[in-house]
Amino acid sequence: MTGSVTLVGGGPGREDLLTLAAVRALRYADVVLYDRLAPHDRLDELAPGAQLIDVGKSPGHHATPQHEIERMLVEHALAGERVVRLKGGDPYVLGRGGEEVLACHRAGVPVEVVPGVTSAISVPAAAGIPLTHRGISHLFTVVSGHAPLSQSELEHLAGLGGTIVVLMGVNTLPSLTAGLARAGMAERMPVAIIERGYSAGQRTTVGELADIVTTAGRARVSSPAVVVIGEVVRLAHDGDASAGELMDRAAGFAAVAG
Repeated sequence: MTGSVTLVGGGPGREDLLTLAAVRALRYADVVLYDRLAPHDRLDELAPGAQLIDVGKSPGHHATPQHEIERMLVEHALAGERVVRLKGGDPYVLGRGGEEVLACHRAGVPVEVVPGVTSAISVPAAAGIPLTHRGISHLFTVVSGHAPLSQSELEHLAGLGGTIVVLMGVNTLPSLTAGLARAGMAERMPVAIIERGYSAGQRTTVGELADIVTTAGRARVSSPAVVVIGEVVRLAHDGDASAGELMDRAAGFAAVAG
């Protein structure tokens, strides 16, 4: 009898941000293949009796290659087991979920996807940064920072006039900021780097396009981190500002920008 595969979005790593559907899938799993940034500290309780397999990747180090992960998903499902692939964030937002779904389809394995809270949205929110704000930004673009962008891509991003969110972008930050400057983005454009979102060690480093690389180097910024580029960074707060103060700040900036 063929089992099944469920790709589960684990969110930004905090257990209480798992969806009810995610918790249910884990409860009935026979096998769980989990990522480094997925919530896994209490997997033995969330998935009681399941075989737990760490297939996590870190920058520049993939102990379990992607093709091997896909092979294991299919192998366990064909053996009749209910397999959960627990991923950080959302499986379909720079999570290679599409590749894993295709591998299951090719093998004739039933597969479903449980969406997760993507770090592209949740981590800026944890730092008090709205990705859109009336009068300031009406769009945002999520970009992979895994590899440098082409000049045409940089020009496109610089010309949109919205918020840019970069995942896995710490190592390519110098080429990204220099490229956006060449493409015409203002050197004083605010930039925020949020490290280890939703953890006890969460930290936000703020600068401008022209100096963020130097600022980040001085602060020894490291992965995992989410980079936000755009005027909405000016609305960032540390949780101490009142709603009225934030609204006044936003209104004042919108008046200047408009």
